[in-house]
Amino acid sequence: MPQTTELTATRPQLIAPGADALGDPGQVGHKFSRQHVMRRAGLPVPAFFVLTAEAFTATVPAPEGFPGPDASTAELADWARAARDRVRAAPLPAGPARRVLAAFDELAGPDGLVAVRGCTAAEADGTGEDGADDPFAGLSDSYLYVRRDAVLDRIADCWASAYNPEAVLYRVRRGVDVTAVRVAVGVQRMVPGVRSFVMFTSDPRGGGTQAVVAAAHGIGEGIVQEKADIDHFFMDRADGSVRADIAVKTTMVGLDPDRPDAGPVRLPVPAPLARPPVLSDEEVRRIGALAARAEELFGGPQDVEGTLTADGAIHLVQARPVVRGPMAPAGPAAAPVPWTNHNLTESFPGVTSALTYSQARVFYRTGFADFYRRLGVPEHSLRRDQHHLSRMIGHLDGRVYYRLDAWFALHGQIPGFDLIRPMWQRSLGLTETPEDAVPDPAARRRAWRQVLRSAPRLGRAYVTQPRRLRQFLRWWDGLMAQWTSFEDCTPDELVARYRTMWTEAEHRWGVTMVASYFALVSLTCADALLNRWVPDGAALLPRLLGGGRPNRTLASVRSSLALAEHVGADLALRTAVLERPEREVWQEITSGVYGQEVAEAFARHLRSYGDRALHDLKLEVLTPRQEPWRIVSALRPFVTQGLTVAANEADEAAARDAARRALREACPGPLRRAVLGAVLASLRFSVKAREDTRFCRSQLYGVSREVLWRLARDLVEAGLLDHASDVVHLQVEEVLGAFDGTLTETDLRALVRRRAARHAECAATAEPPAYFTVPGGLPVPVALASRHDTAAGTGPAEDGVLRGIASSSGTARGRALVVRDTTVPPERCVGRILVAKETDPGWLALMMAAKGIVVERGSLVSHTAISGRLLGVPTVVAVREAMTAIPDGAWIEIDGTTGTVRLLPGETAPEEA
Repeated sequence: MPQTTELTATRPQLIAPGADALGDPGQVGHKFSRQHVMRRAGLPVPAFFVLTAEAFTATVPAPEGFPGPDASTAELADWARAARDRVRAAPLPAGPARRVLAAFDELAGPDGLVAVRGCTAAEADGTGEDGADDPFAGLSDSYLYVRRDAVLDRIADCWASAYNPEAVLYRVRRGVDVTAVRVAVGVQRMVPGVRSFVMFTSDPRGGGTQAVVAAAHGIGEGIVQEKADIDHFFMDRADGSVRADIAVKTTMVGLDPDRPDAGPVRLPVPAPLARPPVLSDEEVRRIGALAARAEELFGGPQDVEGTLTADGAIHLVQARPVVRGPMAPAGPAAAPVPWTNHNLTESFPGVTSALTYSQARVFYRTGFADFYRRLGVPEHSLRRDQHHLSRMIGHLDGRVYYRLDAWFALHGQIPGFDLIRPMWQRSLGLTETPEDAVPDPAARRRAWRQVLRSAPRLGRAYVTQPRRLRQFLRWWDGLMAQWTSFEDCTPDELVARYRTMWTEAEHRWGVTMVASYFALVSLTCADALLNRWVPDGAALLPRLLGGGRPNRTLASVRSSLALAEHVGADLALRTAVLERPEREVWQEITSGVYGQEVAEAFARHLRSYGDRALHDLKLEVLTPRQEPWRIVSALRPFVTQGLTVAANEADEAAARDAARRALREACPGPLRRAVLGAVLASLRFSVKAREDTRFCRSQLYGVSREVLWRLARDLVEAGLLDHASDVVHLQVEEVLGAFDGTLTETDLRALVRRRAARHAECAATAEPPAYFTVPGGLPVPVALASRHDTAAGTGPAEDGVLRGIASSSGTARGRALVVRDTTVPPERCVGRILVAKETDPGWLALMMAAKGIVVERGSLVSHTAISGRLLGVPTVVAVREAMTAIPDGAWIEIDGTTGTVRLLPGETAPEEA
């Protein structure tokens, strides 16, 4: 193959492996010129060819309409996306395309694999990506495991990455002309690495003689994108001694042979490799020797990436100058920001309105501030961390997510939080491990010291918790009894009630979160004691949690059962409920057609439980308070099944007795049983308190919904909105501000149109994963373009069994009902096993009708798990990819004691849910 296969007058467009022109960073970029220098010096760098900056200039259309460096972030990002799309749409001309494919064949063979990487070409002054003075790393895209039939598309993608929004914003910030950028693309033979590393020849945290190596199984993407579990090695370059910080490794990144076209994906680390170090000390020293030669070649500390093949051979794929904070005027790179909606989707599933999000944000900011105060976090710390309190939840592409760095910063101030952090993560449903999420031994020692110093305050909070909960519930019940109706309220009275309620809640709701905190402490203690004293203690814990005192959620269930008994006792009423339209039947019930006793029973139920419904924290969702006839349809499965209050109470008593027997059998020693019994009693109390106060939270949002929708009708009458339902696209303060006189934008119709269009756009996009990170230091809407996702589950294990967390004991066999649309009527759930992403308290009618429950999200103390135990329904939570792996209508068997879900052989009958 000739060294330059296509030329303009003076510059090549494609440079073959080994050609001298590969050393010109003005044509190939610093990344590839450095690889060439290392390869020429005898370092083990895989062969590659480069499509030069000249090829970019000759092929890529010149960007148009640049809004200028002073444009807003949103304008710059929009321009960047449009420019990127134009590049992707421009095909590589036929002649260069043929030459690229010929070069591919010679480099890797027609069936080979390559890595395709972009790099901006250096400017005349030498600046550019991976340059010595401004490393500029990672702004161009890279692709691994690329086949011949995809190489042309990946080259176009690398060229298009010149206009990635984050790259454009960064260059504008640095004063670089974004319209003059040129991207070279390197195509390199893919080395089948089984282990990878990144070595800093000088510690980037402060220099010195210590070299630092991060290593992981699989390929290097797992290290640089934080997707793999990593071991760290510290080598003293003076004497070659190596110190290791070894992790338990469960995840790596590589090519899945069953999904070769998926590219790099997360894979499980084989069990025998989980605990030994990724590298031996001798391998660390061998890597250090190669990196030291690169340092000599380039005259300064280097950041060297490489991989090891199965035979132990080391291959280097990149070298760039080590970046330290003082070298970059813009400051050190910000840490990635982790986001998750694990367990949050119980409350706010799917796309969530502006109204709900603005309400939820206030709830989290004020409620948790009160919680932290009650646990002894100083007031000056809360003032300092207001920015964290204000961003505990985010609204990302229309969906609500926890911002985990804010949560860790805030929860980290709770005395001893590091001791319960692993259990907190499990209760959150967070299976991924964010940076710094697992405390080291030193952190645990500090946590114990914090607990000892704070013991008097924590002890007082624990002892006074029952009294404070009673006070809270008396206050709340009194408020609800006082506000039985809003019918005759003026708009100003509605606004006043709303603000009074939320101001009081701001100084009281922390009590409810203290209950959740002590539930977590008790759960941590119970888990530790059971694992120490009882064989397979973790599996026993769900059985021991049964039999607690009835809570308000269970009271709502029994109220529904009592109504069902009234219906079943009157043949005419039973026929009406089961066969006639709900609205007609509700009107007859409340007008006394079926007797005054029945009318009063239904009215009491509505007053007490009318705010409970599917997704009842979403203000865009109406509840029985607004549409009371919903109660009729919810009763149908209870009526047809003949469920009664007495049977439910008997089931609860049986669960209580079973829990006592399980404790006696598991712990025959009286002293240990007494200790475990006390811890479990504390846990049951806290779980009851949590459910009681969650019910109050439904009412808090229910009153807010009633006030805001009534105000919306007033806005319609005033001509400011077209429909009352438009209110969901306003923020709470915009609704109230229309009556307070504090609106800064009075054209509410235009605001609604814009947000409604965005809401619809978000609803049409694929749902993001439950956990991901975005680059730090950028506006979040821009950073989302570079989202780093976690790997999805892979469905059943080799034995065909799905596994999750055992939550409510018992087994059930039946057809799966995969619930994607929560409008499914309860009667469709009779005799079926519900399979869902998550549930919320409003699912109780569906859960009571079902034989079993399987959900993708959740934990041992999530609503699904607690409700399953209360109802005596076999339940398994945290079953990854359950909705994908289980076909609707398939026969399945679940075991709520072992946490397994088994697909049974037999013909499935798919149904829409």
